[in-house]
Amino acid sequence: MNRFTTDISAQTITIDGISYTADECRMSLPEAFRKRYGGESFHAALADFLAEWFSPSPTLCVHTSGSTGRPKKLWVEKRRMMNSAMMTVDFLGLARGDSAMLCMPLQYIAGKMVVIRSLVAGLNLIPVAPCGHPMKNTLPPVFSAMIPMQVFNTLQVEEECKRLKSIRHLIIGGGAIDRSLAQTLKTFPNNVWSTYGMTETLSHIALRKLSGNEASEWYTPFANVCLSLTPDGTLAIEAPSVNPERLVTNDIVTFNDRGQFRILGRRDNTINTGGIKVQIEQVEETLRMHLHHPFLITCAPDVKFSERIVLLAENLPADSAEIRQAIDTLPVYWRPKQIITVGRLPLTGTGKPDRAAAKRIATAKTKES
Repeated sequence: MNRFTTDISAQTITIDGISYTADECRMSLPEAFRKRYGGESFHAALADFLAEWFSPSPTLCVHTSGSTGRPKKLWVEKRRMMNSAMMTVDFLGLARGDSAMLCMPLQYIAGKMVVIRSLVAGLNLIPVAPCGHPMKNTLPPVFSAMIPMQVFNTLQVEEECKRLKSIRHLIIGGGAIDRSLAQTLKTFPNNVWSTYGMTETLSHIALRKLSGNEASEWYTPFANVCLSLTPDGTLAIEAPSVNPERLVTNDIVTFNDRGQFRILGRRDNTINTGGIKVQIEQVEETLRMHLHHPFLITCAPDVKFSERIVLLAENLPADSAEIRQAIDTLPVYWRPKQIITVGRLPLTGTGKPDRAAAKRIATAKTKES
């Protein structure tokens, strides 16, 4: 018997141990959840999404995160979303009846895909309103997807950390995993993975292990995903089961002889300062070892250097000893020439650095000075 249910009309969804049919999801669940949990609740949003899923339309609208530009709408085929869901379930070996915690916003692809994996594989969906501490009042599920901020916050609370370690399969996406977080996750007893993908690939098309002896910096693509390098050194993706087009990314990568890849940075995160190309991600990774405070690296126009490197620091004075000492550890041509204090760093709805907004802040401050 096929372990997956890809006939949408025959699908059911189990939420907190209670199963609902396609008809119930389409007709009565939204109103029932509004009465039970409140009209603005996460459960109500989940019911609305399920009603949309079980509608006759073969497509769904998803939104990009907007980490490097304006968020945009994409209309994607439900059958391709199910193909993506099955790839993840197969890779992780999830079984019917396993619990899957949903603690990510439903307007983005990552949250939607947790629900769709539950639909096609018969998982028991555990909705937890998106927050910084999803394990605060939640028993460990078999499977969960989180962003790095949620994982970092959870590690700071002993009881929550214990629950996090008990999740059998944890995938982390929506942002970079810094070195110190990776070192902590390497000690976890169960499977922890970093994901690689984007809205256009309907969540991830590759995973890299973060826990145990198999922890690695190299991403392993799913079966039937073909990757190549463009002349610009960026990653190109051919994954026809989730997207009919060849996707050329802005991610600068290198391959090993096993077909795995490692991310060096983004092409649009390269700063050309005085003719020297500096990768934002590399500067941030080095600074994180010395600057234990929220910050972002960006750039602004510069008459002499074309672009100057700028550091945005959240509620930390520009002349603080912590910042100065951290900057001194960088190579001379990586050092920020301007430090800007902000009340809050610009982030997207999924918690990623909003690079476009950061650059606008730096550019505006440069014009003021």
